[in-house]
Amino acid sequence: MESEILFSRKQQFGAACAEITLNRPDKGNALTMQMLQQLSSILSEIEADRELRAVVIRSRGRFFCTGGDIEAWGLLSPHEMGRDWILHGINVFERLAALPQPVIAAISGHALGGGLELAMAADLRIAVKSVKFGSPEVTLGMISGWMGIRRIAELIGAARARHLMLLGTPITAELALNWGLITALADDADDLEQQLNGWLERLCANAPAAMALTKGILATMHTDLRQHHASAAAQALSTEDCREGVQAFREKRKPVFKNR
Repeated sequence: MESEILFSRKQQFGAACAEITLNRPDKGNALTMQMLQQLSSILSEIEADRELRAVVIRSRGRFFCTGGDIEAWGLLSPHEMGRDWILHGINVFERLAALPQPVIAAISGHALGGGLELAMAADLRIAVKSVKFGSPEVTLGMISGWMGIRRIAELIGAARARHLMLLGTPITAELALNWGLITALADDADDLEQQLNGWLERLCANAPAAMALTKGILATMHTDLRQHHASAAAQALSTEDCREGVQAFREKRKPVFKNR
């Protein structure tokens, strides 16, 4: 059986590049604890490989990623939610963002919830124009827990973050480009590969140490809010509304929230 996260190391443009592929298309590439652990192991391998010049993260299927698998977190206690699910996911995504190599998210399918958070951990994002981006957690009584609230606000500003995260409705790739949520738009899969290769060629020609130092300076903009996010997600999970949202999702019906 093929792994749910694939990893390959390729020689391109006279240098080594890494490629991470989410490979759970029948489940919308929804992330499980096992997948987070796989990704963590892959990141350890990348961190130890000084020859790698760039990292690409992509997926198979019609979704880039639909976020955390609701079957993985829906039955957790609030304490388990904060300690095991949220903090672990945040730490994995933070490691991805902190890689010395530039990270590109090549997005050929919809990026929702934690999938959008994963894409935002990359330095550069390119998406096919048919893709939609969304943060629908509030429709389940949950919040965006893997630092997505902060990252969205940093990328597109607080007003647009409110629009995306309070309404919970997705936006088009064209609007995402206009807002700065992605950095390039592709007409189709072939165009995505062409633009991606252009970026990789450029990155492989740049000085690795200079790019790593630049990333390090940009990272100083962040405030460490991991514990705050974990506590907020645990609090959300403890509400009756969240239990109703999870149950409604399983029963494929519209939830009835009572603000308690």
